[in-house]
Amino acid sequence: MSDAASRLTPVVLSGGAGTRLWPLSRELHPKQLLPLVGQHTMLQETVRRLDGLAVTAPVVVCNDAHRFIVAEQLRAIGAPARSIVLEPVGRNTAPAIALAALAALAADGDDALLLVLPADHVIRDVPAFQAAVQVAAAAARSGKLVTFGVVPQSPETGYGYIERGQAQAGGAWSIARFVEKPERAKAEQFLAQGGYYWNSGMFVFGARVYLDELRRLAPDIAAACERAYASAQRDLDFTRIDAAAFAACRSESIDYAVMERTAGAVVVPLDAGWSDVGSWSSLHAACQADADNNVIRGDVLAEDTHGSYLHAESRLVAVVGLNDHVVVETKDAVLVAPRDRVQDVKALVARIKEEGRSEHLLHREVFRPWGSYDSLDSGDRFQVKRLSVRPGGVLSLQLHHHRAEHWVVVSGTARITRGDEVFLLEENQSTYIPIGVRHRIENPGKVPLHIIEVQSGGYLGEDDIVRFEDQYGRQGTSK
Repeated sequence: MSDAASRLTPVVLSGGAGTRLWPLSRELHPKQLLPLVGQHTMLQETVRRLDGLAVTAPVVVCNDAHRFIVAEQLRAIGAPARSIVLEPVGRNTAPAIALAALAALAADGDDALLLVLPADHVIRDVPAFQAAVQVAAAAARSGKLVTFGVVPQSPETGYGYIERGQAQAGGAWSIARFVEKPERAKAEQFLAQGGYYWNSGMFVFGARVYLDELRRLAPDIAAACERAYASAQRDLDFTRIDAAAFAACRSESIDYAVMERTAGAVVVPLDAGWSDVGSWSSLHAACQADADNNVIRGDVLAEDTHGSYLHAESRLVAVVGLNDHVVVETKDAVLVAPRDRVQDVKALVARIKEEGRSEHLLHREVFRPWGSYDSLDSGDRFQVKRLSVRPGGVLSLQLHHHRAEHWVVVSGTARITRGDEVFLLEENQSTYIPIGVRHRIENPGKVPLHIIEVQSGGYLGEDDIVRFEDQYGRQGTSK
């Protein structure tokens, strides 16, 4: 057996807009990039739970807008990706996995065996998960397309179900049928009857096996993905998929495109404390609650409150007399909802979009490859930001036509480019950047650099920027 066949290639699907966990999750910083359950983000936890398995470095498929955050989060845990494949547009899981399969074939040839994992799942029992992966890998090496069926703990109506068929050698089962999300009475029947699993959206199969089935069952998707990948370009650590070719691919899930139509699919039961954390209610269930069944994050005072999820990001949140509620405070938004109405958050986010607001898209603190900036205050002809530049971080060389900037170093050391000058600024030192002057901030030190930036001028939009150089290969607006 070749090395590629003996080791699994993790494929981490890190797409999604994160609307159901608003306001923590935003379109440009969705839930998989947040530490919702533990100290690490969900993306990091997905990769960390592979420790101990025979796997390669992961292939990550993500939105172009998330690429630097994904790369930095993996670097922070010492698990850089083998490849970060950038989807120019979302086309659901069947095309996303096809791109990853093509990347794995290019690296390992026909022996490549994929372990496909969404980046936004919680799995509490890692040994049980790894044991199920071993069972699935054995079935996949025999040519099967394996999905994981979560042993249900309740009559959940938010998941699709898989009905198992006949037992197979090694612990897998044939699949009798896939069932769409059921009404509660039907879900209760499934639970009582047994032999039904929640559809987890996790898979193991050979890259070649999957692509061959996709070509047979959805040839248009396969062809579009192959064209898009063939024209892909390498950009730093990223694989940029051809936008026009990929946009021509229809959107389809792997279940509809392949798994529900192939004769080669099997299911491996998974009983490992799994959740897809698809709502505030499910996040409450996935977290450790206190004696009053409250999950509390941040600076929260709760009086006579039970069964609630309470999250404070930037200030004291005080609640009295709540039962089964969700209260989430961020720097720019507050959500209050009964736990049995949290599915309506998606409609709320749609209204925010319709009204032309920005709170669905960005947090007040915006992350960049060099660090982040937090908009502290703004008014007529001024704006105040706090810049945090990681060690080695470099903002683009740029200028503005409509605003000047004042910089004060709060901590760390900055190397400043201002016109033809290059000089260092240390703690409590400041400088001024006039309108129309090229400028750049770098952090040459080993500790984070924090700067207060005061912008003044007639127009303060992020699109007032002319970029000359950028070590991250970015185009267009933003620092």
